[in-house]
Amino acid sequence: MRNTFIKIAIPVSLGILGLMILNSCSAGIPEGANAVQNFESEKYLGKWYEIARFDYRFEKNMNQVTATYSTNPDGTIKVENRGYDYVEKEWKQSTGEAKFVNAENEARLKVSFFKPFWSGYNVIDLDEDYKYALVAGKNLDYLWILSREKTIPENFKTRFLEKAKSVGYDTSKLIWVEQ
Repeated sequence: MRNTFIKIAIPVSLGILGLMILNSCSAGIPEGANAVQNFESEKYLGKWYEIARFDYRFEKNMNQVTATYSTNPDGTIKVENRGYDYVEKEWKQSTGEAKFVNAENEARLKVSFFKPFWSGYNVIDLDEDYKYALVAGKNLDYLWILSREKTIPENFKTRFLEKAKSVGYDTSKLIWVEQ
């Protein structure tokens, strides 16, 4: 009887643990946020400068941060993040992959730098020329303001901050990145 219990308990426990890990790395979108519709991924490709972000361990102590998006041969999006760690005094780079969660005309993607773990990448505001973007993660712990230039006009900064606040973000926690 004990062996039967162990044979059942171990796989069930591992399954529950696996589901918890996958759920913690989900490609969600914060409640109240909506991904941009009629999204044109080709216009979004290229180099973006990180203007502001919430601090988290993968970008800790980093300035001059950029993200460059290009198309992989299989149709997914190649993500190359690069930044200067001013504490360790060295450049760091990571390469990942992004896929659309739903249709390609909805700016709701999932991104992975450590497969099989994926997280949400949701463009929730974007100017019509694809020069400035507000990107939400899977929850209210992740937020980025991006620009094709090393700065962002005050009107877009204000617009994005107001949009982020309306979703529930505490924008006072944003780190303004030195470019």
